[in-house]
Amino acid sequence: MLYLVGLGLADETDITVKGLEIVKKAERVYLEAYTSILLVDTTKLETFYGRPIIVADREMVESDSDAILHEAHVKDIAFLVVGDPFGATTHTDLILRARELSIPVETVPNASILSAIGTTGLQLYNFGQTVSMVFFLDNWKPSSFYDRIKENASIGLHTLVLLDIKVKEQSLENMARGRKIYEPPRYMTVAQCAAQMLETEETRQEGVYHEDSLAVGVARVGARDQRIVVGTLKELTEVDVGKPLHSLVLLGRRTHDLERDYIRVFAVDEKTFDQSYEKYYGKTY
Repeated sequence: MLYLVGLGLADETDITVKGLEIVKKAERVYLEAYTSILLVDTTKLETFYGRPIIVADREMVESDSDAILHEAHVKDIAFLVVGDPFGATTHTDLILRARELSIPVETVPNASILSAIGTTGLQLYNFGQTVSMVFFLDNWKPSSFYDRIKENASIGLHTLVLLDIKVKEQSLENMARGRKIYEPPRYMTVAQCAAQMLETEETRQEGVYHEDSLAVGVARVGARDQRIVVGTLKELTEVDVGKPLHSLVLLGRRTHDLERDYIRVFAVDEKTFDQSYEKYYGKTY
């Protein structure tokens, strides 16, 4: 049996009771370590679970999945995923491969950023499509996220923006030369995301959002030291909410008064918050 076990968002104690029981009895335990990260290192997981863990990087999961699935017909294999097992399409691919090999699969859900973002006080049913923000390069600045935000904005919905992480990634030069040399880990910040959003608006100039549009920046959601900060996009380009992981929510115009009251306490500047809110939000049309 292949078990995909969600770990939650923060530390080793976020695993469910069912998930922990599976991990303890599994023949092998893998940790998917590139679509997201926990806020503690692998040794803490091993100590808490009482099991050795094999770290599965992108290359193993996407190119050598059969190694993970080896003997899963007759033995229990646990594949641990930060957040919820279905938070990334990669994990769907692994399940499809298991099905091709007639390997039974069971999933154990857990909290993901898609649900835990409710800690901001924004109502989950007021969210539209989730988008991803990648690190811009000098010659590559994709703006597909902008089109999805435009669609959400057209019906007044919030947009959750998931920020890029680079873990065990190779440079283009090293990939071209076939060298197994990896770049240091990089994690996009709220400030970088806000700056790239404004850069894209400056380029596209479709008025989807503005410098004084309101957004919520979050860091380390679910951890004891989680941070929430609210401000205009311009203000958020200058905030520092500390260690990863970060996410950002761009407010939709249909923001409810209860949502406003909840997030106002996190405002960088209550005066600018009130001005922007009066200008753009609380609208039902």
